[in-house]
Order: sequence, then structure tokens, then C-alpha cells
Amino acid sequence: MSSITPQPGIMDIALYQGGAAHVEGVSDVVKLSSNENPYGPSDAAVEAYRRAGYDLHRYPSSDHARLRAAIAEVHGLDADRVIMGAGSDEIIAFLCQAFAGVGDEVVHTEHGFAMYRISTLAAGATPVEVKERDRVTDVDAILAACTDKTKLVFIANPNNPTGTMIGGNEVARLADGLPKQAILVLDGAYAEYVEDYDGGAGLVDSRDNVVMTRTFSKLYGLGGLRVGWGYGPKEIVDVLNRVRGPFNLSGPSLAAAEASVRDTAYAEKCRKDNARWRAWLAEALAEHGVPSDTSTANFILARFADQDEAEACDKYLKTQGLIVRLVAGYKLPNCLRITVGDEASCRRVAHAIGLFKGGAR
Repeated sequence: MSSITPQPGIMDIALYQGGAAHVEGVSDVVKLSSNENPYGPSDAAVEAYRRAGYDLHRYPSSDHARLRAAIAEVHGLDADRVIMGAGSDEIIAFLCQAFAGVGDEVVHTEHGFAMYRISTLAAGATPVEVKERDRVTDVDAILAACTDKTKLVFIANPNNPTGTMIGGNEVARLADGLPKQAILVLDGAYAEYVEDYDGGAGLVDSRDNVVMTRTFSKLYGLGGLRVGWGYGPKEIVDVLNRVRGPFNLSGPSLAAAEASVRDTAYAEKCRKDNARWRAWLAEALAEHGVPSDTSTANFILARFADQDEAEACDKYLKTQGLIVRLVAGYKLPNCLRITVGDEASCRRVAHAIGLFKGGAR
């Protein structure tokens, strides 16, 4: 009998489930399950990707210098403190791999992104889950959960799947209250959807224990290319680059991401369209008796009376060619996370939920 066994913690990882994209037997499906930009990437990004196709025989840049410089220029950052990853997921994995191991603890909130727990267990460390307060990050609860074993604290701000966020003063209080050996990781996957918000970059610049992660998968519409980045103290970024593969991003991905970050007019248009239809969708659902917290991202967390009603609504929406996200896995069994789509998608899903609440099954 084989004695081959995985490292401790690996078999405690539940397989990550992405948002569904198809419904058996239903055509004209609208996917509102993965928080994708309904307008896709900018024309500039598509053209840059197309041009990069002529160099597929060449290895990509290993230092990502052009993209890091573009990010630094647009966001007012230090390019030497930017690190690129295959999605911000990979930056999260780097942090756990480099700073947490057996005997260490990693803190995250109860409704936080699933990859915090997965990457923690993959590194052999122990995940510590902290309660939120009415689906909002609770700084006092996080600080109370920290010990001399805490190495990383993850919070998404705005959070997924709740859409809520905490203010800069609260984030600063959290950073200042952490044990001296702990790093605060601010997951800013949805930061671009918040008007005049730097994702925590200012806090990174004023502290030595804060790292920010960002992605091109949401506002920039490049989910299919897997491009993310992190920004942190030089010493921490230097450590992360030691575990990063030299060619972790492809040449076409780098080119498309650089074009995207420089196309600020397109990003602003997408941000404004999302804000307008996010407000409309939340109000439309409320009129049908489906409340939601004020969202600062590109989705609405619709709350139903109980798990049975949420699952019944999800099932009905599928019959109407509408795919949303059940979030029982995030300890929100009575909720559906609904991506803010374009006007047609928002009107269609609101109408369908109204029919459901009116008795359609």
C-alpha cells in the first residue's frame, strides 16, 4: 500500500467553486455570478493583446517593468514596490507561502474571500475565522483574535461577497493594533469601484506592516488573462519576489494590462455605469421586498427570508436564463450575490425576482 500523503492541512481544503456559466437546456443565458465587467475590456486592451500575439515565441518579461511603471504612474506609487501575480489570488498565495507556516495563524473574517483559508492551509498554517458585525468587518473582533502566532490578517475592502467596507480610520486602527510580527493585507479587488479610494495605498506608504492587493479581473475586464498586483513595503515585496516564478505572467497578459491601466477614460466610464445600475438594482430589489446592504462593489448581496427562499429564487432565475451566485459557502445561506450587469441584464434580473416574489416558480 502506498505511503504517499499530502502535507498537513491540504486535505482540509474544500475545492474552490467558481461562478456557474451555463444552464442545461436554457439558451440566451446572462451570467451574473462572477462579478465580471459586463462591457468587457477596453478596445485598447484588446488591440494590445492582439499585437502581442505576434511575439508568442518569445518569453515574457520576468521583471514586469513596463506594467509596474504604468501602474505606478497612474496610481502615484513607487514602481519598485509593485509586484505582479497571476491574479491577486497569486499574491495572496505568495504572502502565505512566504510568511506563514506550521504553528502560525492567519486571520480572516467569516464572510471573507475563500482563497484566504485555502492559501493558509496550503502553507501549513492555521486559519482563524473572525465574526463580522452585520456583514461588516469588525476591527475589534479581529484585534481580539490576534495572538503571538498571528502572521497575516486578511480583509477585503470592499468585501466579497457582502459589498460592504470600512473607513480609512478603522483600517488604520487595525494596522496600528496588530502584533508586531503580523502583516495586514488589504484585498482591493473591488477598490476601483469606490470613488476617490486608493485601496489603502496611502496606508501602505505610511506603515511598514501593510500590503495592498489589486486585480485587473474586475473593473478592467481581464478576468480571462489572470493579472493581479500587490503593493507593499520594499522589504516585504523583496521577499515575495523570491518565491514568485520568473515568468508567471504571459506577454499578451502584460500588454493588455498595461493598455488597460493607461485607458483611464474607459475605466471611469465603467465605474460610473456600475454605480448608476448598482443603485438602480438595489432599489428595484428593495421594492420587491428583497433588501441588501449598501454595496460599494459591482454586485448586490440580495437577502431573502431564509435559505429555502434563496435557493428557490436561484432555481427560478436559472429557468429564466439568469445565473447568480448562491453564497451559503460564505456562511450566507439566505443570500444571493448578483453581479451588476449592463442595463438590460439589471432590468431582466429585477423583473424575474419580482415575478418570483409575486408567486412565480
